[in-house]
Amino acid sequence: MKIASITTCKACQVARKDDSVSEQDIACLASDSDRFSPPEQVALRYAELFAADYMAIGDEVFDNLRKHFSIPEIVELNMFCALMLAGGRMTFVQQAYDEIV
Repeated sequence: MKIASITTCKACQVARKDDSVSEQDIACLASDSDRFSPPEQVALRYAELFAADYMAIGDEVFDNLRKHFSIPEIVELNMFCALMLAGGRMTFVQQAYDEIV
């Protein structure tokens, strides 16, 4: 959801068109929101950087991730971010979201 909020992915927006995810839920996805635990905040920050400013992901970001996650969990987070970013763009390019509506 964090990546979709940054990229304004049309396919993601169509896919979440139900009452279970409100605009307030999306708005609170800030990585510094006290609604999330410290590990969740670090993961949200990573997703934010991955989608919007990947060149800013350096040692400090990974040091923060390692405080809360194992190496396999960091790899999984990285792969999931990549999947969400690439999948949304692929769906947009193929205009597959029109079939979802």
